[in-house]
Amino acid sequence: MASSNEPEALVPKPKKELLLNAFVMTTPGHLSPGLWKHPRNRTDEYNKLSFWTSLAQLLDAGGFHAMFIADTLGPYDVYKGPANVDPALAAGAQFPVNDPLYTVPAMAAATKNLIFGVTASTTYDAPYAMARRFSTVDHLAEGRVAWNIVTSYLESAARNFGLETQIEHDERYRIADEYMDVVYKLWESSWRDDAVIRDREKGQFAVPGRVRPINHKGKYFQVPGPHISEPSPQRTPFLFQAGTSKAGTEFGAKHAEAVFVGGQLPELVRKSVDALRSTAKQFGRDPSHIKVFAGVTVIVDETDEKAQAKYKELLSYGDREGALALFGGWTGTDLSPFSDDEDLVLVDRPAVRSIIHRWSSTVPGTEGLTWTKSRIAEFLSIGGM
Repeated sequence: MASSNEPEALVPKPKKELLLNAFVMTTPGHLSPGLWKHPRNRTDEYNKLSFWTSLAQLLDAGGFHAMFIADTLGPYDVYKGPANVDPALAAGAQFPVNDPLYTVPAMAAATKNLIFGVTASTTYDAPYAMARRFSTVDHLAEGRVAWNIVTSYLESAARNFGLETQIEHDERYRIADEYMDVVYKLWESSWRDDAVIRDREKGQFAVPGRVRPINHKGKYFQVPGPHISEPSPQRTPFLFQAGTSKAGTEFGAKHAEAVFVGGQLPELVRKSVDALRSTAKQFGRDPSHIKVFAGVTVIVDETDEKAQAKYKELLSYGDREGALALFGGWTGTDLSPFSDDEDLVLVDRPAVRSIIHRWSSTVPGTEGLTWTKSRIAEFLSIGGM
């Protein structure tokens, strides 16, 4: 054991622990459209509880820390659109999709350690109702539920929730910031720790005066309270967030305990992480307290050659139309007007050019290759963006 007098440089630093999340979605095709057809794939059973409890047990036994469950509130309908759900529907590309929260209690009951990160939007649901749902599931999961906070991004979702178009991007984050104020008040300050006594002899379940209203009156929400659920094991669930825009980074730096980022190269991820940690420090938080999860698609085999062969075999099940439907939803750009061999770096679509410039400089093995519609579909068929 190192003594307190040893130079700091000689004291071994504790090893960082690798945290593993499995990224899933309650749909046939999440980020690899078409793979539901593979003989070893079972995601077409996404609407069976046994599928989810079996997957949760596998991850728990394998040492994964969490199952991170994505969600959308509308179909990807930009490709061959407008408002055309057929390509996504035929491919099972994130459509149909079920609510991710309902399977969590059963999965928690079937596992010992696995955490369940559930995506839910602050744009289309009332904070009072959201707080109740997460308190309920946190009770049933015995403290193993997390909330991936999103503000939603699909026009199809906006239309289905009664809006003509989406609320402006930064305004959605302003709404989300007040939303968090409301749920914090409900979870943390409405019920005292000793409010519930469960005294059978006296016949008293809870003590009046130990539960209070929150009386929130803000720009976007009026919530008198009190919270309708008693405090759950965590009170506030563990908070995930994903978003690298300026507004998204500020939101994550203020609220998130873990942040999900994308990026093919470590140096690109580092830029996002540095911006996040710097902003967290401005909010008075310890930047090291925010954990960062980077998305990666891993194909494993005994040798590189076998792994490449496995990749090609998986790719043979990919669904081109489904991949292009996902691209349309993610970017808002319909690629159907372009020919298969057209170099999309040259098209008059700044958003498309920006994405392709990033891919051409970061995706391994694509040096000097032309990014056509077919190449984009192939790239997105295994693991998405």
